[in-house]
Amino acid sequence: MTVKVAIAQMNSVVGDLAGNAAQIAEYARRAAEQGADILVTPELSLVGYPPEDLLLRQAFYHDTAAALDTLKKQLTLFPGLAVLVGHPGEVDGKRYNAVSVLQDGVVLASYFKRDLPNDMVFDEKRYFSSGNEACVFAIKGVNFGINICEDTWLPDAPAQARQAGAEVLLVPNGSPYHMGKQHQRYDVMRANVISQGLSLVYANLVGGQDELIFDGNSFVMDVHGQICAQMKHCEADLQVVEFDGAQPLNARVEAALSLEAEVYQALVMGVRDYVGKNGFPSVLLGLSGGVDSALVLAIAVDALGADKVRAIMMPSPYTADISWLDSRDMVARIGVRYDEIAISDCFSAFRSTLSQEFAGLKEDTTEENIQARIRGTLLMALSNKYGSIVLTTGNKSEMAVGYCTLYGDMAGGFAVIKDIAKTLVYRLCAYRNTLSAVIPERILTRAPSAELRPDQKDQDSLPPYDILDGIMAMYMEENKARAEIVAAGYAAEDVERITRLIKINEYKRRQAPIGIRITHRAFGRDWRYPITSKFRD
Repeated sequence: MTVKVAIAQMNSVVGDLAGNAAQIAEYARRAAEQGADILVTPELSLVGYPPEDLLLRQAFYHDTAAALDTLKKQLTLFPGLAVLVGHPGEVDGKRYNAVSVLQDGVVLASYFKRDLPNDMVFDEKRYFSSGNEACVFAIKGVNFGINICEDTWLPDAPAQARQAGAEVLLVPNGSPYHMGKQHQRYDVMRANVISQGLSLVYANLVGGQDELIFDGNSFVMDVHGQICAQMKHCEADLQVVEFDGAQPLNARVEAALSLEAEVYQALVMGVRDYVGKNGFPSVLLGLSGGVDSALVLAIAVDALGADKVRAIMMPSPYTADISWLDSRDMVARIGVRYDEIAISDCFSAFRSTLSQEFAGLKEDTTEENIQARIRGTLLMALSNKYGSIVLTTGNKSEMAVGYCTLYGDMAGGFAVIKDIAKTLVYRLCAYRNTLSAVIPERILTRAPSAELRPDQKDQDSLPPYDILDGIMAMYMEENKARAEIVAAGYAAEDVERITRLIKINEYKRRQAPIGIRITHRAFGRDWRYPITSKFRD
């Protein structure tokens, strides 16, 4: 006998109980129209993921229980359809990360997450107790077990489900994206299904939630670890997969994307959801004629449309002519509103005001930072006046070593490429130009410069970006010691300099706006180093 399992790769909004319930009901309607017997929604689909400290509020559990009860009644419109709904639950004074199976107006079964992640971006032990019982239910003679996300990254919960009679494992997920994550998922899930002899349905959340990206990429795997279905990357999606007993039949398999394509799509979705879910009408950013702001502009337009994006060029006395020309060229290609606001008069006024205080002192980074702060002030003034959120344009390499100005180029509401190394910035720009040539070639070939003093180049102050990025990745993302990085071939003086800069600029990063996470270790939730520390490894 065949069983049809539908996967709802849905984009929940944290705290929007009514909106999320309406999404689940709509997916149920579509699944029922296609003859589905089961619909699997993602982890905590009813409340959004992760709710963080909302989970400490009693009212949140009260309202969730009411929303679940209402949804249970709404789903009676689809007789026989079993819908897996993720929600926080409270039983005997303990709180759980739960999935309930709703069918014909009743709770057919409930499962409480067993393995609670408490590393990287996760703090689930702060909020939940661990479940300890398997959950298995039968549909058309096939036994379906439930695990939740982290449960399947460890062997115990799948083994427990198998021992309880499960033949197919249904896995609601809130698994955040980073580069290479899908291959990790395949490897871990494959080990579990082969060792337990279980088919697996992996239903992942999609959407941006603050700095986190949930990429979807839901899939179905048979007992041999073969992929039978693969859903879309960074798009809401619904797929119905037919099972012959416990064996999934081959269904739609989305083509794999290049690394640049998957990262770019993640950034676009992250901007779209942060701006849209928080109700900002539009965005603005400072356009410099450089590669970073060009990439952010392209992402913003692809995410929101040109009519919701405004670019501001703020030339100083040190702005090169080609920066003007390239900025004008790009905005003409991409079709956004563009304005030029010169900062020379403001800069002169600051110099004049400080002339007596600075008498006899040489110009240095103080004057450079004043220019950056003038620009930040102008962007924030426009943000206040028009309600647009400012997108900052600094990359991970700059944030790592402090090549950025507090209250200057760091001023804004959302840091789009905060977790993108400079070398990857160039690769993403090249990828975007394969879709349509919106970034002028000269922006990609000229030497990067902050243009805050005559003839300035980034490499006046920093090692070449391929060296900086390599050292940063080993030290910050891979936790390698300095000696190991030197042994990998990097010059000891470069390693010493860059690791020192990473350490002393923690105070800046703590004051930076949040930004999209695309690596397994980003500055923010993953990186929790003390500002005040004498430790040196």
